[in-house]
Amino acid sequence: MTDDRPAALRSTGIEQSFGDVDVLSGLSLTIERGEVVAVVGPNGSGKSTLLQILAGISAPTDGSVTVPRRAGGARSVGYLPQQPAFREGFSARDTLEFYAELLDGVDADDVAATLERVGLADVADRAVGSLSGGMTRLLGLGQAVLGDPAVLILDEPGSGLDPAMVERLFGIVGDLAAEGTAIVVASHELPAVEAHAETVYVLDDGTFVVSGAPADLLAETDTDSLSEAFLQIVRTRAGESTVRAGVGAGQSATGGAER
Repeated sequence: MTDDRPAALRSTGIEQSFGDVDVLSGLSLTIERGEVVAVVGPNGSGKSTLLQILAGISAPTDGSVTVPRRAGGARSVGYLPQQPAFREGFSARDTLEFYAELLDGVDADDVAATLERVGLADVADRAVGSLSGGMTRLLGLGQAVLGDPAVLILDEPGSGLDPAMVERLFGIVGDLAAEGTAIVVASHELPAVEAHAETVYVLDDGTFVVSGAPADLLAETDTDSLSEAFLQIVRTRAGESTVRAGVGAGQSATGGAER
């Protein structure tokens, strides 16, 4: 840990296998309150699998994840999946009100404040099915932050968004971190990661091969941007390929979806 901020999430020795394919191997990391941690890596390197484990959506084959329990039943972890999906007949407001009913101490005022925070107040009564892809992702972020969770886990929040929307979304992330929320984000939006993350973990072949502040990674690779540093790191490890498929017991794994 870099300072005296308390840990909001701690994972130790995370292992995950699917059949004979080893996806994650011995991953440990600690996220402090108010810290933005980014996990970057080639397609298929295990980022989504790791985030699902950190969020409590999936159980690891081995290892542990610890998130301090909050008093009064307050929400501990908020999670934005890579492809958020909502009931099309609901409005944006209806959607958040539905999720609010599942949380202790969250009411209509909190829903209105969340819609304002993520920039959807002006389209609050528009049907979800008529929202743009960017708006749907912002609605997913709204669902994730309802109840002010101590830890926010975001899987490719900027995927498919235009640069202005990506910057807006990461600006919201920065504001939440400034208020003390611990944030873990997996993203290919490396300029945004460079601008907003305190710590970057490069995940490749199921392990963290490099970690540090963006400026430190640039210095170590003698590059001018995180995008250049990332390419140098992964290409040094596997030539020109930036797609990973995991390694099975005694053989190479092929095919399969991004995990």
